[in-house]
Amino acid sequence: MFSRRILLQAATLAAFAASPALAEDPFKIGFVYVGPVGDHGWTYQHDQGRLALEEHFGDKVETTYVENVSEGPDAERVIRQLASSGNDLIFTTSFGFMNATDKVARQFPQVKFEHATGYKQRDNVANYLTTTYQGRYISGFLAGKLSKSGKVGYIASFPIPEVVRDINAVQLGLQSVRDDAELVIIWVNSWYDPAKEGDAARVMINQGVDFIIQHTDSPAAMQVAEEKGIWAVGQASDMSRFGPDAHVTAVIDDWAPYYIKRTQEAMDGTWKPHDHWGGMQDGMLKLSPINEKVSADVAAEALGIASSIADDSFHPFTGPIANQAGEIVIPEGERMSHEQLAGMNWYVEGVKGELPQ
Repeated sequence: MFSRRILLQAATLAAFAASPALAEDPFKIGFVYVGPVGDHGWTYQHDQGRLALEEHFGDKVETTYVENVSEGPDAERVIRQLASSGNDLIFTTSFGFMNATDKVARQFPQVKFEHATGYKQRDNVANYLTTTYQGRYISGFLAGKLSKSGKVGYIASFPIPEVVRDINAVQLGLQSVRDDAELVIIWVNSWYDPAKEGDAARVMINQGVDFIIQHTDSPAAMQVAEEKGIWAVGQASDMSRFGPDAHVTAVIDDWAPYYIKRTQEAMDGTWKPHDHWGGMQDGMLKLSPINEKVSADVAAEALGIASSIADDSFHPFTGPIANQAGEIVIPEGERMSHEQLAGMNWYVEGVKGELPQ
């Protein structure tokens, strides 16, 4: 009986060796989104990156995403579920997911986590973001050139460092063109709420704003700008189809190269935690084509600024920079460090109103 069992096992192994090799299990990757994939803004662009990752690796990877995840206990539940269901790498794509990502990462040390726009790092947690302030500075420059009233609107989501530094970048871009411009800020306390965003745009326009910049994710403000005949800048993706006449340009996040690179590193064992600030210098941040109704001279100036940012000959946060009280915070010629930018919780000189706490 024993020898017969050995012969059967040998026959089975021989048959297995003669058959085509079984495919390896795919590398599993999870994505957690704060908004819907159809928001046409932040989450939409992250999901475009996920789709590009699938196209690049084919059946070597398997991706899963969960959309509309609230920043809080719900995020922790979703991230833990992705970790416990066999995902090897998890991208959590909103600042408010930071604490939940950190907590779950401690419980699943074998899983690699990538958190967008945060700052907590550990052996299995990396951070990444796009330096959107580069595009916001150019948006401010364009607003200064194109606004007739001198009143520029900024629809803000939450008072986190990313949003604060982008507001400041817009103000600095405005100041580079004209000193009399006024930045009107409305906080909607949401990343994605088309009704609130549209209402904020209308309120601004009633106050004399004729150029809108948004840090929220729906195209609602662009649609209102189109309806009212004013200028607007798209958020995260090209929103020109929602306002072909209103759309000046868009500050576009391109996550695909980063997602492909980090997945490859995780698959081949070279992945390490880091804080990655991607921007115009590495193609993670781009401007969409500038509206052809913008004069060639102004468009060329804007593209020139983009080129100087990309080749690092210009940095939007170069001193002297003063705070609201007129105190010099960044001395002349000095550039703000990543650490300073990551913790920005103050307005530059010229921004009116108090920063919400």
